[in-house]
Amino acid sequence: MSAATTAERPAAQAPSPSARITPVSAARHGALLTWRSLLKIKSNPEEVLGLTFMPIMFVGLFVFVFGQAMMGDWQAYRDFIIPGITAQSVIFATIGTGVALNTDIEKGIFDRFRSLPIARSAPLIGAILGDMVRYLLTVVMVLVVAVAIGFRPQGGVLGVVAAAAVVMVFAFALCWLSAFVGLLLRTPMAVNIFGSVWMFPLTFGSSTFVPPENMPGWMQTFAEINPVTHVTDAMRGLMLGGPVAEPLLWTAVWAVAIVAVFFPLAARAYRRRS
Repeated sequence: MSAATTAERPAAQAPSPSARITPVSAARHGALLTWRSLLKIKSNPEEVLGLTFMPIMFVGLFVFVFGQAMMGDWQAYRDFIIPGITAQSVIFATIGTGVALNTDIEKGIFDRFRSLPIARSAPLIGAILGDMVRYLLTVVMVLVVAVAIGFRPQGGVLGVVAAAAVVMVFAFALCWLSAFVGLLLRTPMAVNIFGSVWMFPLTFGSSTFVPPENMPGWMQTFAEINPVTHVTDAMRGLMLGGPVAEPLLWTAVWAVAIVAVFFPLAARAYRRRS
């Protein structure tokens, strides 16, 4: 009986983890796991290479291979396409959010998090915020390469910073869609394939590479309602001059709508998986 009493005592005296979690501690846990997400970049050279060379490849290929054929002047096409390539690179990078979440679940890391006295939401928040830093690195790399080949935005530094903020806000919204997919599917490869399937039509069926008025009628209709068109047009207006208010408004509408739909779905899927 003495042994049984001894065995039961730790469980009876152990405080409930949930009872210790406050909003402040939840924010601290989220920040710690954001730092963990950032450390994964340092320990993963392949990811660093991807963040560095993918923007260089996209800018080089589209400007120097297609520029002369598209507009008869690669410099003119460079100026037209840099805002679009920036948006495209960040939007494609959001697939990584779902892949990373699915990988953590597959390796049992989320199960280990569940056994720790931390906020249940901290792993999800840490993953999303860590990926936002990755997206910012992607933006910086595209712009560095663009400046190196002669891109000089008329909007100046403020225009570039505002354009970067626009795409970061939209990427934050897409993160929740990607997180939902990552929590829903079974394998990282499935998440990657599914993400690419819907990312390609979104980015290529927009004003990213070609003005919508040069597309066939049905594709033009798709491009005009495509949220990526609004993001790209807003960035183009801020960097190079041109209409900003309408595409900026539509970008905000799309971002709010995506978060409103996929944040609850991702949170629900996360609770079910964790």
